Amino acid sequence: MGAREVGLPESVAGEGLPDRVTIWEVGPRDGLQNESEVVPVATKLEFLDRLADAGGTVLEATSFVHPKWVPQLADAEELLAGLDRRAGVDYPVLVPNERGLERALAAGVGHVAIFASATGSFARRNLNRSLDEQFAMFEPVVARAKAEGLRVRGYVSMCFGDPWEGAVGRDQVVGVGKRLLDMGCDQLSLGDTIGVATPGQVTALLAAFGGVERLAVHFHDTYGQALANTLAALRAGVTTVDSSAGGLGGCPYAESATGNLATEDLVWMLDGLGVGHGFDLDKLADTSAWMARRLGRPSPSRVVRALRG
Repeated sequence: MGAREVGLPESVAGEGLPDRVTIWEVGPRDGLQNESEVVPVATKLEFLDRLADAGGTVLEATSFVHPKWVPQLADAEELLAGLDRRAGVDYPVLVPNERGLERALAAGVGHVAIFASATGSFARRNLNRSLDEQFAMFEPVVARAKAEGLRVRGYVSMCFGDPWEGAVGRDQVVGVGKRLLDMGCDQLSLGDTIGVATPGQVTALLAAFGGVERLAVHFHDTYGQALANTLAALRAGVTTVDSSAGGLGGCPYAESATGNLATEDLVWMLDGLGVGHGFDLDKLADTSAWMARRLGRPSPSRVVRALRG
């Protein structure tokens, strides 16, 4: 049964919402890096092509993290060499350090992302650095990337809660984020890594930044709050939202985590609110159902399951 057969949501424009949202699709990177088995390069390339065909304009393609730490993305060079880069589609990649940036530059990328932490505990576990020491690692990466004419995104993880430290102070998150922006990052993605945020927290954190023009949001749906949190961010003026086709991905720090906000679920909500985004829901749902079959399990996305069974 296709989306057209069951009908799409009635579009009723919501007050105080942007006319259009950029969906930053993270499934090919953040989604597939969490798989227990390595997905073949040919499947990853078809996934990216299908997402582009479905209307995706920002597709985070892969990561240049050391293969020892993320073996699922050890094929980054091979993937980018075989990628049919579509006109009008951006293919950013994650780079953890200077070596990762060198590899990305050699592969001809034009957009990179770095991954910082709002808490010392996660910085130590993920980067082997203290909260302050992480910036010394990122500074040469951002400086070199900007000198080479690349755009740079900064991810900030654990913005709303940390499994070791508990609640995270808004001033601490703002301090980390503004250091990255001052360093030269063009955009900052605020991550609810373990999915504990609620809309009130989202509104308060965005207000604490004093301006959202360069902010994006990245929500996990551990407690079923991802769409509500996204709506709160949109009402605060955010116009870039991270999501993952089919809800691929998850959080290794909370056993109940159900993964990233599913792109289809986001698209369904945006369609109902009259907010533009560029995706074709039929093609997107087909793509996620196709990937779910290759991974051998049902898609976590509620919309994919409703439209494709």
